[in-house]
Amino acid sequence: MIETFKVPISAFDLERQVTVFLPESYRQSSDSYPVLYMHDGQNLFEDSKASFGVSWGLKEHLEESGMNLIVVGIDCNHEGYGRFDEYGPWVNHTLAKDLIGEPGDLGGKGEAYIDFIVKELKPLIDGKYRTRPDETAMAGSSMGGLISTYAACKYPYIFRRIASVSSAYWFNQAELEELIKESDLSSIERFYMDVGTKEGTASVRWQDYIDSSNSVYALLKERIENCRYDIIQDAEHNEAAWRERVPEILDYLYSDKKA
Repeated sequence: MIETFKVPISAFDLERQVTVFLPESYRQSSDSYPVLYMHDGQNLFEDSKASFGVSWGLKEHLEESGMNLIVVGIDCNHEGYGRFDEYGPWVNHTLAKDLIGEPGDLGGKGEAYIDFIVKELKPLIDGKYRTRPDETAMAGSSMGGLISTYAACKYPYIFRRIASVSSAYWFNQAELEELIKESDLSSIERFYMDVGTKEGTASVRWQDYIDSSNSVYALLKERIENCRYDIIQDAEHNEAAWRERVPEILDYLYSDKKA
């Protein structure tokens, strides 16, 4: 079951569409459920709603698997380069020319975006639905992977399970690595990360993605007991590739919760 509505983001004086997936069992019981927050919500559930015509296929997979999980998809900022700004925790002064074709700064609004999820959206979701507030996870791809990893560092006692897929760590590499070194991640229960061997964004090529992820994983594996890192042969940087990995990602995040 899918529900869609808009929520205000106070820090940005904007509204954002949110899509909530509720499992079939939600209507048939009084149980409460863990919640997974995901970025780029427009691309998660159905192909007809996806920006490029292919989604992660989450609706189909969740219905077929019968997972007892609530998924909250938050649309990205479609205005200009707002996605880079909101998913980038720190300002990047050098990549705009390469990524968007003109000089300038990108990023820097990621902290406010994550604070919106923690302080505004999560209380709304926990009040509206039967959730387990202490069983909260986050997932995202590319820049969504970067901001998910940032959220794990800033709020590790809230986002205890993380999936960081094909992450654009290179956007804020030095700052993120320093944050990881300073963070107490002992409360993180599971962390999944991966990268494909055919990733690419502008002049950022597949080896850059792999080297970037290798560096982050080297830090995370020393701080998180259950930390998994996969290098996916021939995987590209798109929803079709991430769709293939959905079953494996969710199985890793929640396999210990299965009856």
